[in-house]
Amino acid sequence: MPRTAQPPEALVLPAPAKLNRLLYITGRRPDGYHELQTLFQFLDHGDTLTLRGREDGEIRLSPRLPGVAAEDNLVVRAARLLQAESGCRLGADIHLAKRLPLGGGLGGGSSDAATTLLGLDALWELGLGLTQLARLGLALGADVPVFVHGHAAWAEGVGERLTPVELDTPWFVVLHPGVTVSTPAVFGAPQLTRHTPPITMARALQGGAASWRNDCEPTVRALYPEVAHALDWLVARAPSMLTGTGACVFARLDSEARADRVLAEVPEGWQAFKARGLNRSPLHAALGR
Repeated sequence: MPRTAQPPEALVLPAPAKLNRLLYITGRRPDGYHELQTLFQFLDHGDTLTLRGREDGEIRLSPRLPGVAAEDNLVVRAARLLQAESGCRLGADIHLAKRLPLGGGLGGGSSDAATTLLGLDALWELGLGLTQLARLGLALGADVPVFVHGHAAWAEGVGERLTPVELDTPWFVVLHPGVTVSTPAVFGAPQLTRHTPPITMARALQGGAASWRNDCEPTVRALYPEVAHALDWLVARAPSMLTGTGACVFARLDSEARADRVLAEVPEGWQAFKARGLNRSPLHAALGR
């Protein structure tokens, strides 16, 4: 039966960033999507969502993101999809505190959607399983399921076929060079590598971080000199690469002290933060899942 009872108190939940520790493009499907192999890892840095129940079924998001209509926001779409799937007649006031840059390659929108799905499942006491929630998440975006499942993962397909992994958990400095990267432009570029030979997860893990790369990086460097400049600056200080299609780039450090030193040197005009790699999402820890 659809729930109509008074919902519980507000939930304040994290929506963590992710990094693509590697990203290989192994082919292109007839529908235009690219076949990928990637390693997802979470960061202890991200957005925060505050969810409060409503009895009238309305979904209200604040504040509105500049240039994004409420109906197009993944948070609103996730909430309404969950209502439709469950038959729940409750609603929610959702406050989104953004810390992650839009279009940065950190999965901010996908993470917000996953936090909405899991948070409202708890708030509305629906009791849906992670598999069911991940299926809903996939309808919103290929990166949403990894945030729903909440574990670092080896991903294949368009990123939806997930195998949990345990990765090293170094410190990272993540840098946004102040430019917006168009994912369609990157994946549509003729020079993009599209036929990297697939490898096994075991071989990727055996090679270690020193052998990992992002197949999008040469194309993004060519199309966006600002990203190339940021990468060159980071590479001079620590092993570094692009996450997703950017624009964010990250350096891998072996201690928080080294991360602090790199962060202190970041030139004005670039946004940057330090974070620790996580193999389990802080969202799941907060919800006890």
